[in-house]
Amino acid sequence: MSAILDHFGFHVRDYAKSKAFYGKALAPLGISMLRGDNWGMLGREGKPQFWIGEGGPPAGHTHIAFAARNREEVRQFHAAALAAGGKDNGGPGLRPYHPNYYGAFVIDPDGHNVEAVCHDPEAA
Repeated sequence: MSAILDHFGFHVRDYAKSKAFYGKALAPLGISMLRGDNWGMLGREGKPQFWIGEGGPPAGHTHIAFAARNREEVRQFHAAALAAGGKDNGGPGLRPYHPNYYGAFVIDPDGHNVEAVCHDPEAA
């Protein structure tokens, strides 16, 4: 299966605050800051796929879901995101989207709905 996106990015109000939030919240998913001057570029295995940056106002609220490799990563993401200042928007658990949809949701510093999700029933 090929990816349909190369990367995704948006402006944030407070770059330092958002950079700290995403750095901590996404660490349990194996996602880290790869570059980060005026645009923070986060990803896995050296490929930046999620970008946040300064230079303009955020363009409304959005939803973004990050792939977790197992359900434990979903739980760790949720805990890390809350500890980093995110607001709970749905704790870790199965969702009705399909039988193996296991996700957790938080609201980031700019009001975006951020999710970690695992679809593998064997990856408890």
